[in-house]
Amino acid sequence: MRKAKLNLILAMLIFGSIGLFVKRIQVSSAQIALAMAIIGSFSLFIVLFIMKQKINWINVRKNLPFLLGSGIIFGFNWMFLFKSYQYTTIANATLSYYCAPILVMLLSPVILKEHLTLAKVFCTLAAMAGMFFITGAGGAKEINHFLGIAYGLTAAGLYAGVILFNKFLKGLRAVESTFIQLFITSIALLPYVLLSENLQYPALEVSGWVLLIIVGVIHTGVAFILFFSSIQKFEGQIIAIFSYIDPISAILMAGLLLHEKMTGWQILGGFLIIGAALGCEFIGEKSKQEPRAIVE
Repeated sequence: MRKAKLNLILAMLIFGSIGLFVKRIQVSSAQIALAMAIIGSFSLFIVLFIMKQKINWINVRKNLPFLLGSGIIFGFNWMFLFKSYQYTTIANATLSYYCAPILVMLLSPVILKEHLTLAKVFCTLAAMAGMFFITGAGGAKEINHFLGIAYGLTAAGLYAGVILFNKFLKGLRAVESTFIQLFITSIALLPYVLLSENLQYPALEVSGWVLLIIVGVIHTGVAFILFFSSIQKFEGQIIAIFSYIDPISAILMAGLLLHEKMTGWQILGGFLIIGAALGCEFIGEKSKQEPRAIVE
């Protein structure tokens, strides 16, 4: 159990540090996302091969519409998040991105037929207040900051779609579904990059290639492996709590290593967004545990 907890913490810290690397890779956000998907899916394939775990292709076919949907959205989610890093601070981008659980909660009454309770409405209002403090009272008045936050919120919306698609997956282990989704992400992003952008990989210096390999192997392959190897041993609420090491560490690392500063209002906004998102996780877990009435 202790090893699993350390693996989960390490995975969250790796996820939280991705912005530090992406900001220094001199290629477009789409090309970074493509490289991560290719390297990450290859890493997970190697792991499945070494562990002699066979993919259940029958269940893959049954879940193919949801895997296709989440895999395609996943790549563009990364692309918009990385563009957010380019235009604003890591803190602003991360906090915007962590509005995804709020968006899932708002869409769940329509898509998942879940009830929108008073607690959920309160979480939504808290998150909206948090975004106001970051973008308005928080001092993000430059056009680039607004554009970066807009990209971050777009990424959050796309990630909410990934979460909702994954809620419909059945009979697949997390590691094999992630491998399939990353493989689909690679296929979806490749024509987009080839048709809409000039490939910038040949112009990368050695340091750029090193950073690109790190985000592909470490931040995608290794982090996902650590994450999936540990979450099976914890309840959902424990995983939810540990998952917020990601945004908190991202903000702290950006402040310490990149000297990014946050105003008092932005810090308050960050607390409201993270608190609201965490509240959504707990509300979701509680609703799963409550017995449902049988409607005839």
